[in-house]
Amino acid sequence: MYHSVSEDADDPYLVTVSPDRLGRQLRWLRDRGLTGVSVGRLLRARAAGQARGLVGLTFDDGYADFLDQAVPLLRRYGHTATVFALPGRLGGENAWDAEGPRKPLLTADGIRAVAAAGMEVGSHGLVHRRLTGICEEGALDAEVADSRGLLRELTGAAPEGFCYPYGALNSRALLAVRRAGYAYACAVDPGALAGRFALPRTYVGARDGSLRLRAKRFLHAARRERLMPSPGGTPQ
Repeated sequence: MYHSVSEDADDPYLVTVSPDRLGRQLRWLRDRGLTGVSVGRLLRARAAGQARGLVGLTFDDGYADFLDQAVPLLRRYGHTATVFALPGRLGGENAWDAEGPRKPLLTADGIRAVAAAGMEVGSHGLVHRRLTGICEEGALDAEVADSRGLLRELTGAAPEGFCYPYGALNSRALLAVRRAGYAYACAVDPGALAGRFALPRTYVGARDGSLRLRAKRFLHAARRERLMPSPGGTPQ
């Protein structure tokens, strides 16, 4: 689970990884025979029993630096990824962050360029609202379903994946995602709701070098098996 890729030193929410650090992390995966892929591809491979050696890579919030910084590095090291975009904030900025630097978000052309580069585009909602705090059913469906429709208009294909803003979800939000037609959804620590519509992920940050990545890889595998046991074995 990544967010922004830039040289920003002001990072109070710890959502930024420098291009140099990301490059070293992606090279670390490649050197160990691991291939970063989109979550959609990972799930299809797992269903076919062909997920060994694959690692799902996600970038939340749809920052413009995903196209400028992350995509060239992903392609250099032979990986792909999923970016979860905000079609209600095209060309805007991360106004939901009270502190820290303003970061530009992907424009409509940027989202189309990301898709053309072979990356998966998923929805992060319309404007990054915490779904668990939305009381009106219509407003919840707008964040989930309307964002899917807007991304379909931009890319020509309805997104398979959704990512809960702030990683916050409850059963009502999960049902809204299923109702909207998504094939999967990403969370962070979904607890008892873990499953295809609440996939657990592991945060990767600017301090994560070889030893920390190795530890996170095995800790995540153990957590995933506990939350989502697979009778057919556990893929990477």
